Amino acid sequence: MLDRQIVHALRVDGRAGYREIGAVLGVSDQTVARRYRRLRESAGVRVVGMPNPIRLGYESWMLRLHTSPDMAAPLADALARRPDTAWVSVFSGGTEISCLARLAAHEDRESLLLHKLPRTPRLVSVTAHCLIHHFVGGAVGPDLRDAALTAEQMAALAPDGVPSPPPPPFTLAGPATAGPPAGSTPVRLADGDDALLQVLSRDGRAGHAELAAATGWPESTVRRRMRELRRSGALYYDVEVHPRVFGFHAPVLLWVTVAPARLAAVGAALAGHEEVVFAAATTGSTNLVATVVCTDMAAFYRYLTERISGLDGVDRVESSPLLRHVKQLGAVTARM
Repeated sequence: MLDRQIVHALRVDGRAGYREIGAVLGVSDQTVARRYRRLRESAGVRVVGMPNPIRLGYESWMLRLHTSPDMAAPLADALARRPDTAWVSVFSGGTEISCLARLAAHEDRESLLLHKLPRTPRLVSVTAHCLIHHFVGGAVGPDLRDAALTAEQMAALAPDGVPSPPPPPFTLAGPATAGPPAGSTPVRLADGDDALLQVLSRDGRAGHAELAAATGWPESTVRRRMRELRRSGALYYDVEVHPRVFGFHAPVLLWVTVAPARLAAVGAALAGHEEVVFAAATTGSTNLVATVVCTDMAAFYRYLTERISGLDGVDRVESSPLLRHVKQLGAVTARM
């Protein structure tokens, strides 16, 4: 239970100190530090600072690639090394790769999707799905498995003592535009922010001295800029962890076809399912994608037959079991 509380605390504030976390959980800072180090080694726990694509007005694209079995691993590794991919995973028998790519609204999406993909004759097919509405996960907010802390504990850990609400869901304004919610001005990154975010993508708890060295700023400027980015919503923290450590052995990606009139309702329902860690509406032949994490495949069967099948408007569900995360959050590190 304490391990899950620490992970939840880090999702509330990825840079919270051991003393702060210990005070909220009622244990010593030494205990928190010791358990955190053990979680890093045994559960792959890593805090990552991420640019918020919603507040920055970026487009997010789900790429689905099918390749020959011998090319899946090198292709996935090449995609993972790209700075514009947020995560990369191998699914379904080792011949399917899915990845999430992000690009600023002014960038050339044709170049990203058609010309920058690694060239290989054994790449069988590529489909691209633009995420047009986020329901749960990532920058939108934590999934329902984050239930280890009370509301009072979360408020005590939140920066400035006030839990910031998740940013409103991002909706695409039209077929060729992307941006933050209507009436909201996208946040613009300043010179030096890229270097700051690059370090945080490897280690969200990097010290101010390391961040100052990377940006060339004084530490006081680093502290101020990080506060500004966090308060504006342009920067958020997430926690990378191996789900199996907490008893979840069946991660599955769902591609769902929903009647358009029921898409919002189905997405809202999925956001209320504790098995769902990510869900978004997309363009394409399937119009909703979701990541489901269950304790085992028998539990996934029950979820599929008892919960998804009962949602009005769901016409078709395609499931792809996860084999391996090549890139889960932030930059790829040597440990991965």
